[in-house]
Amino acid sequence: MRVGPDLRSGDPERHVRVKQRSSVLNMLRRLDKIRFRGHKRDDFLDLVESPNASDTECSDEIPLKVPRTSPRDSEELRDPAGPGTLIMATGVQDFNRTEYDRLNEIKGHLEIALLEKHFLQEELRKLREETNAEMLRQELDRERQRRLELEQKVQEVLKARTEEQTAQQPPKGQAQANNGAERRSQGLSSRLQKWFYERFGEYVEDFRFQPEENTVETEEPLSARRLTENMRRLKRGAKPVTNFVKNLSALSDWYSVYTSAIAFTVYMNAVWHGWAIPLFLFLAILRLSLNYLIARGWRIQWSIVPEVSEPMEPPKEDLTVSEKFQLVLDVAQKAQNLFGKMADILEKIKNLFMWVQPEITQKLYVALWAAFLASCFFPYRLVGLAVGLYAGIKFFLIDFIFKRCPRLRAKYDTPYIIWKSLPTDPQLKERSSAAVSRRLQTTSSRSYVPSTPAGLGKEEDAGRFHSTKKGNFHEIFNLTENERPLAVCENGWRCCLINRDRKMPTDYIRNGVLYVTENYLCFESSKSGSSKRNKVIKLVDITDIQKYKVLSVLPGSGMGIAVSTPSTQKPLVFGAMVHRDEAFETIFSQYIKITSAAASGGDS
Repeated sequence: MRVGPDLRSGDPERHVRVKQRSSVLNMLRRLDKIRFRGHKRDDFLDLVESPNASDTECSDEIPLKVPRTSPRDSEELRDPAGPGTLIMATGVQDFNRTEYDRLNEIKGHLEIALLEKHFLQEELRKLREETNAEMLRQELDRERQRRLELEQKVQEVLKARTEEQTAQQPPKGQAQANNGAERRSQGLSSRLQKWFYERFGEYVEDFRFQPEENTVETEEPLSARRLTENMRRLKRGAKPVTNFVKNLSALSDWYSVYTSAIAFTVYMNAVWHGWAIPLFLFLAILRLSLNYLIARGWRIQWSIVPEVSEPMEPPKEDLTVSEKFQLVLDVAQKAQNLFGKMADILEKIKNLFMWVQPEITQKLYVALWAAFLASCFFPYRLVGLAVGLYAGIKFFLIDFIFKRCPRLRAKYDTPYIIWKSLPTDPQLKERSSAAVSRRLQTTSSRSYVPSTPAGLGKEEDAGRFHSTKKGNFHEIFNLTENERPLAVCENGWRCCLINRDRKMPTDYIRNGVLYVTENYLCFESSKSGSSKRNKVIKLVDITDIQKYKVLSVLPGSGMGIAVSTPSTQKPLVFGAMVHRDEAFETIFSQYIKITSAAASGGDS
């Protein structure tokens, strides 16, 4: 019954609800004002995505104040007999839920405002660090001081000018005439400058200096296909030059008698009448005209020697490893030979001018002095006539005779003799090393002559004193003093011994030097402290000797020698020999010599 009048009136609860709603709305408005002072909420990260959000900022909990119910309200809620109890309970629950949701929303807005404040402080700190406000203030103060000083100077200059103008002020008519002349002169000068800039401005800009740009070219990786393509391009590019040289040599060799005779008469007549330079210019124009017609599709062949078209093999797309390796080897061999020829020519020219051989350079020196004196005392027409006649006779007649008679060329062809006698740098090194070895031999022979016994001959003396890097030869291999390396292999051949009977890796392959004596085949290991790891094989005990290829995948005939003996199950292989063919010929010839001598001794 108590509940009835309270519910009927409804004024107190409505008043409480209005107060709570108005306070919530005021709080939301304040939060909106705080939130929209800076950036919008979408410009910042969420709570979960923000890396700088601290735990305290994200975990601040706002205590929720739930409205307390009075004992009367509880009793009214508990009283089942009161009218409208169910409606009232549901209304209170809805009110509590909406208030709780609003408080959660307020809590979220507060957290967002705190985060916005934190991010704004961070951005302000970064901007202060980047801008350096103090430095800017100092610079601004300096600029202000400079501006004040300049203003003072300008004012002083203006005052001085006004004083001068007042002191020397002409009459008004004269001043007006002067002003008009000055205006006309200024207008004329501005027009002249504008016209000059329009006409010659681009050319003036072209002469403006700019710093050079250092560009680094990217190097292409090594490719077999690219390598062969570049070699073919080089061959095609050098083909016109090689054809021109072939035609000149054909003219000198009188390959076509009629063509060479006509060329000789025309050239000599042009030189005699002083038309040599116009003749060469006319030939160049004629060659360009023919090239134009050939480019237009005309079939014209103007060469003394017929051109042989080589079939161009199409490049293969898929190459095996061995084909690629062989291709690289072929290209490297061609490049090696080409670079060797070019280096020989350049080194010979350098040595000719650097007085490496004084007797050859002296001839060039005298010839240059004679040409200089002739150009000083004789007219140029006479000098040109003499040089042209000598060149024609030398090219068409003398060279033809010298090519047919090599002995005459070796005796009387001075340019050919000078060119052949000029040394290259490797030849100079060989000569110097040979001279040093001769000096060492003479000094050693002088020092060893008194110590040799009288009964020993020269051969025994040389074998006695022959030694390797580790000691005397016969002591290392436990041989007699008469056994010494042959003259061909006095320094030995670098190789590796492959003993396939051994299973240990250290015994399977050994690096060392191979020697051949009159009766033995000796291998000196490079890493052996004693003579146990060395190998000595009698030439008589060899049952078979042949060239061997260690890796069948690689192209070529290999770089090894296989030697079979009765004491080994598998043949011994001396591999990785650079001079394999020379070593094989030496070993095989000595082996044949020893076996034939043993067979003849057994028959007798």
